[in-house]
Amino acid sequence: MGVSFLSTIPPLLALVPVASLTTTTTNRYPSYAVTVRCNKMEIDTTAEDEDRFCRRDILKCAGVTIGMELMASSGLFVEKASAADLIQRRQRSEFLSSVKETLFTAINGNVELLPSLLTLALNDAMTYDKATKTGGANGSIRFSSELSRPENKGLSAALNLLEEAKKEIDSYSKGGPISYADLIQYAAQGVLKSTFLASAIRKCGGNEEKGRLLYTAYGSNGQWGLFDKQFGRADTQEPDPEGRVPLWESANVKEMKDKFVAIGFGPRQLAVMSAFLGPDQAATEALLATDPDVSPWVQKYQRSRETVSETDYEVDLITTLTKLSSLGQQINYEAYTYPVQRVDLSKLKL
Repeated sequence: MGVSFLSTIPPLLALVPVASLTTTTTNRYPSYAVTVRCNKMEIDTTAEDEDRFCRRDILKCAGVTIGMELMASSGLFVEKASAADLIQRRQRSEFLSSVKETLFTAINGNVELLPSLLTLALNDAMTYDKATKTGGANGSIRFSSELSRPENKGLSAALNLLEEAKKEIDSYSKGGPISYADLIQYAAQGVLKSTFLASAIRKCGGNEEKGRLLYTAYGSNGQWGLFDKQFGRADTQEPDPEGRVPLWESANVKEMKDKFVAIGFGPRQLAVMSAFLGPDQAATEALLATDPDVSPWVQKYQRSRETVSETDYEVDLITTLTKLSSLGQQINYEAYTYPVQRVDLSKLKL
Protein backbone atom coordinates (compact mmCIF):
# COMPACT_ATOMS: atom_id res chain seq x y z
CA MET A 1 0.00 0.00 0.00
CA GLY A 2 1.36 3.44 -0.89
CA VAL A 3 2.00 6.10 1.79
CA SER A 4 1.07 9.73 1.33
CA PHE A 5 3.84 12.11 2.34
CA LEU A 6 1.17 14.45 3.75
CA SER A 7 0.28 11.80 6.32
CA THR A 8 3.65 12.39 8.00
CA ILE A 9 3.09 16.14 8.52
CA PRO A 10 0.78 16.37 11.61
CA PRO A 11 3.08 14.62 14.13
CA LEU A 12 6.08 16.55 12.87
CA LEU A 13 4.34 19.92 13.22
CA ALA A 14 4.12 19.36 16.96
CA LEU A 15 7.86 19.95 17.12
CA VAL A 16 7.53 23.51 15.84
CA PRO A 17 6.49 26.37 18.17
CA VAL A 18 3.20 27.98 17.11
CA ALA A 19 4.83 31.39 16.98
CA SER A 20 7.23 30.25 14.29
CA LEU A 21 4.25 29.55 11.97
CA THR A 22 2.49 32.85 12.53
CA THR A 23 5.16 35.53 13.03
CA THR A 24 7.96 36.93 10.92
CA THR A 25 11.19 38.19 12.46
CA THR A 26 14.18 39.58 10.62
CA ASN A 27 17.60 38.11 11.39
CA ARG A 28 15.96 35.43 13.51
CA TYR A 29 18.93 33.14 13.25
CA PRO A 30 21.85 35.55 12.97
CA SER A 31 24.54 33.41 14.46
CA TYR A 32 24.49 30.14 12.54
CA ALA A 33 24.56 28.66 9.09
CA VAL A 34 23.23 25.22 8.13
CA THR A 35 24.17 22.82 5.34
CA VAL A 36 21.94 19.73 4.97
CA ARG A 37 23.58 16.75 3.33
CA CYS A 38 21.10 13.88 3.31
CA ASN A 39 20.90 12.71 6.92
CA LYS A 40 23.90 14.72 8.18
CA MET A 41 23.83 18.35 9.40
CA GLU A 42 26.88 20.55 9.68
CA ILE A 43 26.18 23.29 12.23
CA ASP A 44 27.89 26.51 13.28
CA THR A 45 25.88 27.98 16.12
CA THR A 46 26.19 29.76 19.44
CA ALA A 47 24.86 28.20 22.63
CA GLU A 48 22.01 30.67 23.14
CA ASP A 49 20.60 29.89 19.67
CA GLU A 50 20.97 26.14 19.94
CA ASP A 51 17.41 25.43 21.12
CA ARG A 52 15.75 27.50 18.39
CA PHE A 53 17.89 25.92 15.72
CA CYS A 54 17.24 22.32 16.60
CA ARG A 55 13.45 22.44 16.54
CA ARG A 56 13.23 24.05 13.11
CA ASP A 57 15.96 22.11 11.42
CA ILE A 58 15.04 18.73 12.83
CA LEU A 59 11.76 19.28 10.99
CA LYS A 60 13.61 20.18 7.82
CA CYS A 61 15.92 17.24 7.95
CA ALA A 62 13.18 14.77 8.91
CA GLY A 63 11.05 15.95 6.02
CA VAL A 64 13.90 15.56 3.53
CA THR A 65 14.80 12.14 4.88
CA ILE A 66 11.25 10.79 4.86
CA GLY A 67 10.62 12.21 1.40
CA MET A 68 13.75 10.60 0.00
CA GLU A 69 12.96 7.25 1.65
CA LEU A 70 9.42 7.31 0.26
CA MET A 71 10.67 8.11 -3.22
CA ALA A 72 13.19 5.30 -3.02
CA SER A 73 10.70 2.74 -1.74
CA SER A 74 7.98 3.76 -4.20
CA GLY A 75 9.96 2.15 -6.98
CA LEU A 76 9.04 -1.24 -5.60
CA PHE A 77 5.33 -0.42 -5.71
CA VAL A 78 5.65 0.91 -9.25
CA GLU A 79 7.48 -2.23 -10.34
CA LYS A 80 4.81 -4.47 -8.82
CA ALA A 81 2.00 -2.44 -10.41
CA SER A 82 3.73 -2.53 -13.80
CA ALA A 83 4.32 -6.27 -13.54
CA ALA A 84 0.66 -6.90 -12.67
CA ASP A 85 -0.44 -4.73 -15.60
CA LEU A 86 1.83 -6.60 -17.99
CA ILE A 87 0.49 -9.93 -16.78
CA GLN A 88 -3.10 -8.80 -17.36
CA ARG A 89 -2.25 -7.52 -20.82
CA ARG A 90 -0.65 -10.81 -21.72
CA GLN A 91 -3.62 -12.78 -20.39
CA ARG A 92 -6.10 -10.70 -22.39
CA SER A 93 -3.95 -10.85 -25.51
CA GLU A 94 -3.58 -14.62 -25.36
CA PHE A 95 -7.29 -15.12 -24.71
CA LEU A 96 -8.27 -12.76 -27.52
CA SER A 97 -6.00 -14.62 -29.96
CA SER A 98 -7.71 -17.88 -29.05
CA VAL A 99 -11.15 -16.28 -29.44
CA LYS A 100 -10.24 -15.06 -32.92
CA GLU A 101 -9.01 -18.50 -33.94
CA THR A 102 -12.21 -20.15 -32.76
CA LEU A 103 -14.39 -17.59 -34.53
CA PHE A 104 -12.31 -17.74 -37.71
CA THR A 105 -12.79 -21.50 -37.90
CA ALA A 106 -16.53 -21.21 -37.28
CA ILE A 107 -16.94 -18.42 -39.82
CA ASN A 108 -15.01 -20.13 -42.61
CA GLY A 109 -17.04 -23.28 -42.10
CA ASN A 110 -20.30 -21.36 -42.58
CA VAL A 111 -19.63 -18.76 -45.28
CA GLU A 112 -23.34 -18.55 -46.13
CA LEU A 113 -23.85 -16.78 -42.78
CA LEU A 114 -21.33 -13.98 -43.37
CA PRO A 115 -23.95 -11.29 -44.25
CA SER A 116 -26.11 -12.32 -41.30
CA LEU A 117 -23.18 -12.08 -38.88
CA LEU A 118 -22.53 -8.52 -40.03
CA THR A 119 -26.17 -7.51 -39.68
CA LEU A 120 -26.30 -9.17 -36.25
CA ALA A 121 -23.44 -6.96 -35.06
CA LEU A 122 -24.98 -3.86 -36.64
CA ASN A 123 -28.44 -4.40 -35.17
CA ASP A 124 -27.09 -5.16 -31.71
CA ALA A 125 -25.23 -1.83 -31.70
CA MET A 126 -27.93 0.20 -33.48
CA THR A 127 -30.23 0.10 -30.46
CA TYR A 128 -28.06 2.87 -29.00
CA ASP A 129 -29.92 6.03 -28.00
CA LYS A 130 -27.64 9.05 -27.72
CA ALA A 131 -30.09 11.08 -25.62
CA THR A 132 -30.51 8.51 -22.86
CA LYS A 133 -27.15 6.74 -23.30
CA THR A 134 -28.96 3.40 -23.39
CA GLY A 135 -28.75 0.42 -25.72
CA GLY A 136 -25.77 -0.17 -27.95
CA ALA A 137 -23.41 -3.10 -28.46
CA ASN A 138 -24.49 -4.88 -25.30
CA GLY A 139 -25.54 -8.35 -26.47
CA SER A 140 -29.26 -7.64 -26.04
CA ILE A 141 -30.02 -9.21 -29.41
CA ARG A 142 -29.45 -12.63 -27.83
CA PHE A 143 -32.84 -12.42 -26.09
CA SER A 144 -35.57 -14.18 -28.04
CA SER A 145 -37.98 -11.25 -27.62
CA GLU A 146 -35.51 -8.99 -29.44
CA LEU A 147 -34.22 -11.52 -31.95
CA SER A 148 -37.79 -12.21 -33.11
CA ARG A 149 -38.41 -8.58 -34.11
CA PRO A 150 -38.93 -7.90 -37.86
CA GLU A 151 -35.58 -6.15 -38.30
CA ASN A 152 -33.80 -9.26 -36.98
CA LYS A 153 -35.58 -11.78 -39.15
CA GLY A 154 -33.21 -14.46 -40.43
CA LEU A 155 -30.46 -13.75 -37.88
CA SER A 156 -31.14 -16.69 -35.56
CA ALA A 157 -28.83 -19.03 -37.51
CA ALA A 158 -25.95 -16.56 -37.09
CA LEU A 159 -26.61 -16.32 -33.35
CA ASN A 160 -26.78 -20.12 -33.06
CA LEU A 161 -23.38 -20.36 -34.73
CA LEU A 162 -21.93 -17.91 -32.20
CA GLU A 163 -23.50 -19.74 -29.28
CA GLU A 164 -21.72 -22.92 -30.35
CA ALA A 165 -18.46 -21.00 -30.64
CA LYS A 166 -19.10 -19.49 -27.20
CA LYS A 167 -19.30 -22.95 -25.63
CA GLU A 168 -15.85 -23.76 -26.96
CA ILE A 169 -14.42 -20.36 -25.93
CA ASP A 170 -15.85 -20.59 -22.41
CA SER A 171 -14.38 -24.09 -22.02
CA TYR A 172 -10.82 -22.78 -22.27
CA SER A 173 -11.30 -19.34 -20.73
CA LYS A 174 -9.56 -18.89 -17.38
CA GLY A 175 -11.09 -15.47 -16.77
CA GLY A 176 -14.78 -16.24 -17.01
CA PRO A 177 -17.20 -16.62 -19.94
CA ILE A 178 -16.93 -14.28 -22.90
CA SER A 179 -19.75 -11.74 -23.13
CA TYR A 180 -22.19 -11.92 -26.02
CA ALA A 181 -21.40 -8.26 -26.65
CA ASP A 182 -17.74 -9.07 -27.32
CA LEU A 183 -18.55 -12.29 -29.14
CA ILE A 184 -20.91 -10.62 -31.63
CA GLN A 185 -18.59 -7.72 -32.46
CA TYR A 186 -15.50 -9.90 -32.81
CA ALA A 187 -17.45 -12.18 -35.12
CA ALA A 188 -18.06 -9.14 -37.34
CA GLN A 189 -14.34 -8.41 -37.26
CA GLY A 190 -13.64 -12.01 -38.26
CA VAL A 191 -16.05 -11.73 -41.19
CA LEU A 192 -14.36 -8.57 -42.47
CA LYS A 193 -10.88 -10.04 -42.14
CA SER A 194 -11.98 -13.17 -43.95
CA THR A 195 -13.59 -11.08 -46.69
CA PHE A 196 -10.55 -8.84 -47.10
CA LEU A 197 -8.28 -11.88 -47.31
CA ALA A 198 -10.52 -13.60 -49.86
CA SER A 199 -10.47 -10.46 -52.00
CA ALA A 200 -6.65 -10.40 -51.93
CA ILE A 201 -6.53 -14.05 -52.95
CA ARG A 202 -8.87 -13.39 -55.89
CA LYS A 203 -6.63 -10.54 -57.04
CA CYS A 204 -3.75 -13.00 -57.07
CA GLY A 205 -5.60 -15.36 -59.40
CA GLY A 206 -6.70 -17.65 -56.61
CA ASN A 207 -3.17 -18.25 -55.31
CA GLU A 208 -3.69 -18.43 -51.53
CA GLU A 209 -0.04 -17.99 -50.60
CA LYS A 210 0.35 -14.89 -52.76
CA GLY A 211 -3.01 -13.58 -51.58
CA ARG A 212 -2.00 -13.83 -47.93
CA LEU A 213 1.27 -12.10 -48.72
CA LEU A 214 -0.60 -9.34 -50.54
CA TYR A 215 -3.00 -8.85 -47.62
CA THR A 216 -0.13 -8.81 -45.12
CA ALA A 217 1.92 -6.34 -47.15
CA TYR A 218 -0.80 -4.00 -48.39
CA GLY A 219 -3.94 -4.89 -46.48
CA SER A 220 -5.56 -3.40 -43.43
CA ASN A 221 -4.53 -5.94 -40.82
CA GLY A 222 -2.51 -3.34 -38.93
CA GLN A 223 -5.51 -1.00 -38.63
CA TRP A 224 -7.32 -3.13 -36.04
CA GLY A 225 -5.31 -1.95 -33.02
CA LEU A 226 -7.94 0.32 -31.48
CA PHE A 227 -10.72 -2.20 -32.12
CA ASP A 228 -8.77 -4.91 -30.29
CA LYS A 229 -8.33 -2.65 -27.27
CA GLN A 230 -12.10 -2.42 -26.88
CA PHE A 231 -12.20 -5.92 -25.43
CA GLY A 232 -14.31 -6.19 -22.30
CA ARG A 233 -17.85 -5.20 -23.29
CA ALA A 234 -20.54 -5.98 -20.72
CA ASP A 235 -23.79 -7.80 -21.46
CA THR A 236 -27.12 -6.22 -20.61
CA GLN A 237 -29.59 -8.36 -18.71
CA GLU A 238 -32.70 -7.34 -20.63
CA PRO A 239 -33.74 -6.63 -24.23
CA ASP A 240 -33.33 -3.10 -25.57
CA PRO A 241 -36.48 -1.06 -26.36
CA GLU A 242 -38.29 -1.68 -29.63
CA GLY A 243 -38.39 0.73 -32.56
CA ARG A 244 -34.73 1.73 -32.53
CA VAL A 245 -33.52 -0.32 -35.53
CA PRO A 246 -34.90 0.12 -39.06
CA LEU A 247 -35.92 -2.78 -41.25
CA TRP A 248 -32.94 -2.32 -43.57
CA GLU A 249 -34.26 -4.28 -46.54
CA SER A 250 -37.35 -2.11 -46.88
CA ALA A 251 -36.06 1.20 -45.49
CA ASN A 252 -35.52 4.13 -47.85
CA VAL A 253 -32.26 6.07 -47.88
CA LYS A 254 -33.65 8.89 -45.75
CA GLU A 255 -34.64 6.47 -43.01
CA MET A 256 -31.17 4.96 -43.08
CA LYS A 257 -29.50 8.38 -43.00
CA ASP A 258 -31.68 9.53 -40.12
CA LYS A 259 -30.79 6.48 -38.05
CA PHE A 260 -27.08 6.86 -38.70
CA VAL A 261 -27.25 10.55 -37.79
CA ALA A 262 -29.08 9.64 -34.56
CA ILE A 263 -26.07 7.62 -33.36
CA GLY A 264 -23.50 10.19 -34.48
CA PHE A 265 -22.69 8.93 -38.00
CA GLY A 266 -23.23 10.44 -41.45
CA PRO A 267 -23.45 9.58 -45.18
CA ARG A 268 -19.82 8.44 -45.26
CA GLN A 269 -20.34 5.80 -42.57
CA LEU A 270 -23.65 4.72 -44.12
CA ALA A 271 -21.96 4.12 -47.47
CA VAL A 272 -19.01 2.20 -46.08
CA MET A 273 -21.28 -0.13 -44.08
CA SER A 274 -23.35 -1.20 -47.07
CA ALA A 275 -22.36 -4.84 -46.52
CA PHE A 276 -24.00 -4.74 -43.07
CA LEU A 277 -27.40 -3.61 -44.37
CA GLY A 278 -28.66 -6.85 -45.88
CA PRO A 279 -27.59 -9.92 -47.82
CA ASP A 280 -27.24 -8.15 -51.20
CA GLN A 281 -24.52 -5.51 -50.95
CA ALA A 282 -24.76 -4.57 -54.65
CA ALA A 283 -28.50 -3.88 -54.37
CA THR A 284 -27.96 -1.84 -51.21
CA GLU A 285 -25.27 0.27 -52.87
CA ALA A 286 -27.48 0.85 -55.92
CA LEU A 287 -30.14 2.24 -53.60
CA LEU A 288 -27.68 4.38 -51.63
CA ALA A 289 -26.27 5.78 -54.89
CA THR A 290 -29.63 7.46 -55.59
CA ASP A 291 -29.03 9.89 -52.73
CA PRO A 292 -26.81 12.91 -53.54
CA ASP A 293 -25.24 12.91 -50.06
CA VAL A 294 -24.35 9.23 -50.01
CA SER A 295 -23.59 8.62 -53.70
CA PRO A 296 -20.06 10.19 -53.76
CA TRP A 297 -19.01 7.89 -50.91
CA VAL A 298 -20.50 4.81 -52.56
CA GLN A 299 -18.52 5.56 -55.71
CA LYS A 300 -15.36 6.22 -53.69
CA TYR A 301 -15.53 2.83 -51.98
CA GLN A 302 -16.41 1.01 -55.18
CA ARG A 303 -13.28 2.46 -56.81
CA SER A 304 -11.21 1.59 -53.74
CA ARG A 305 -12.29 -2.07 -53.86
CA GLU A 306 -10.95 -2.26 -57.40
CA THR A 307 -7.44 -1.31 -56.27
CA VAL A 308 -4.81 -3.75 -55.01
CA SER A 309 -4.85 -2.55 -51.40
CA GLU A 310 -8.47 -1.33 -51.00
CA THR A 311 -7.00 1.06 -48.43
CA ASP A 312 -9.72 3.72 -48.37
CA TYR A 313 -12.53 1.21 -48.13
CA GLU A 314 -10.95 -1.10 -45.58
CA VAL A 315 -9.59 1.60 -43.27
CA ASP A 316 -12.86 3.54 -43.20
CA LEU A 317 -14.84 0.36 -42.61
CA ILE A 318 -12.59 -0.68 -39.71
CA THR A 319 -12.79 2.79 -38.20
CA THR A 320 -16.58 2.84 -38.45
CA LEU A 321 -17.01 -0.64 -36.97
CA THR A 322 -14.66 0.27 -34.10
CA LYS A 323 -16.81 3.25 -33.16
CA LEU A 324 -20.09 1.43 -33.73
CA SER A 325 -19.08 -1.58 -31.65
CA SER A 326 -18.31 0.57 -28.61
CA LEU A 327 -21.59 2.52 -28.50
CA GLY A 328 -23.15 2.41 -25.04
CA GLN A 329 -20.13 0.67 -23.53
CA GLN A 330 -17.69 1.41 -20.74
CA ILE A 331 -14.97 -1.08 -21.59
CA ASN A 332 -13.66 -3.19 -18.70
CA TYR A 333 -9.95 -3.41 -19.42
CA GLU A 334 -9.50 -6.04 -16.70
CA ALA A 335 -12.08 -8.42 -18.16
CA TYR A 336 -10.96 -12.02 -18.74
CA THR A 337 -7.91 -11.66 -16.49
CA TYR A 338 -7.34 -14.02 -13.58
CA PRO A 339 -5.04 -14.41 -10.55
CA VAL A 340 -1.73 -16.02 -11.33
CA GLN A 341 -1.29 -19.32 -9.51
CA ARG A 342 1.44 -19.12 -6.89
CA VAL A 343 4.21 -21.72 -6.90
CA ASP A 344 4.16 -23.83 -3.73
CA LEU A 345 7.85 -24.36 -2.98
CA SER A 346 6.99 -26.57 -0.01
CA LYS A 347 6.19 -29.33 -2.47
CA LEU A 348 9.66 -29.17 -3.97
CA LYS A 349 11.56 -32.33 -3.08
CA LEU A 350 15.34 -32.40 -3.10
